[in-house]
Amino acid sequence: MKKYTELSKNELEELYIPLKEKYENYCKSGLKLDISRGKPNADQLDVSQAILSTPMSREDCFSASGVDLRNYGILDGIPEMKKLFSELYGIKEEYILVGGNSSLQLMYDSIARAMIFGVRGSERPWCFEPERKWICVTPGYDRHFRITETFGFKLISVPMTEDGPDMDAVEELVKDPTVKGIWCVPKYSNPTGNTYSDETVRRLASMKCAAPDFRIMWDNAYAVHDLGENGDELLDIFAEAEKCGNVDRVFYFSSTSKITFPGGGVALMAVSPDNKKQIMPHLGAQTIGYDKINQLRHVNYFKNADAVHAHMMQLAKLIGKKFEICLDALSELDGLGIAKWTKPNGGYFISLDVEVGSAKSVFELMKGAGVTLTDVGATFPYGIDPDDKNLRLAPTYPTDDELRLATEILVTVLKYVAVKTLLEKA
Repeated sequence: MKKYTELSKNELEELYIPLKEKYENYCKSGLKLDISRGKPNADQLDVSQAILSTPMSREDCFSASGVDLRNYGILDGIPEMKKLFSELYGIKEEYILVGGNSSLQLMYDSIARAMIFGVRGSERPWCFEPERKWICVTPGYDRHFRITETFGFKLISVPMTEDGPDMDAVEELVKDPTVKGIWCVPKYSNPTGNTYSDETVRRLASMKCAAPDFRIMWDNAYAVHDLGENGDELLDIFAEAEKCGNVDRVFYFSSTSKITFPGGGVALMAVSPDNKKQIMPHLGAQTIGYDKINQLRHVNYFKNADAVHAHMMQLAKLIGKKFEICLDALSELDGLGIAKWTKPNGGYFISLDVEVGSAKSVFELMKGAGVTLTDVGATFPYGIDPDDKNLRLAPTYPTDDELRLATEILVTVLKYVAVKTLLEKA
């Protein structure tokens, strides 16, 4: 099939009329479809339903050390949950702090503490810095960007490559002492689905930073969210950072939010023992402890990392089908030269790049047809996509039939916009 740019004006006009009619029929259908956010649907949540009815007697509520988990205490999480997280993520137990249900809250709190008290290596609070900057890998996760924007950082975009962030650009930026950190989703990155290469992990761990208090916010949210048995492999950043004497640099986060329940999971933060010593007194002023009963509930249900893996493979069958539906629909655009998209091995998203200057048009037309997409620009700092070309697709929430229809409409709209634009230029 010819690329649209190779078609004559007459050929484009022949395509335009049926595309326009097809789109107008969608608009008349009164549809309400949503592929805007990375939420599990009810079928995926049902896989975890049994965790809510896992028996828990009085005797079950005591830790191995004899502490009654129904009471106050154990600020950094119960030992059993630390052990499970350690097995699951390959992190030393002594590095782990177990939080509530939200890793995003732990990230926000980490930036807030640094603003007020500083971090190990430079106890100068970040709020005293007359200028502070943060590196944002783009396209990336809007909620990350919002945190650092809220605290007054100047957000600096660095492009995502197939191997992770453009490390030449990152290494140049960290020569500036006002650059205090970088947001990273290292495995199945939101929204591209890329996994950082070994070289990228090593360069992040070893790079020379002008700021002694530079921090890597390592949000490994999709660490176990493979779509099959042969998922991507991610190098251990703690091990690499330890080799270089930079272990304090890494603030590691994850949670069970998309393993069990987004509103009722368990989050973790992992840091070096020295970082932990600096953090714990401040954490102790903030809370007496997080929900230990929920931690215990997860431990009793899963017991070990192998059980979590088996659970994730059940989810992979459901989510993998949704990715197949989406990618099968997009394959209709192969060879047309009007869009590019990622084909991840896991995670929750597909990143779609359309022609420069046309993403907003696609978004509005999809809205007119009753399909909600993530806002254009959400994957960039300040909500501004400088090229107006990136769209984030979140296939997990709709039913399979809804997703088929939504992606069918998307393909029609992409063709319609491309043909219309070319005719206007002809």
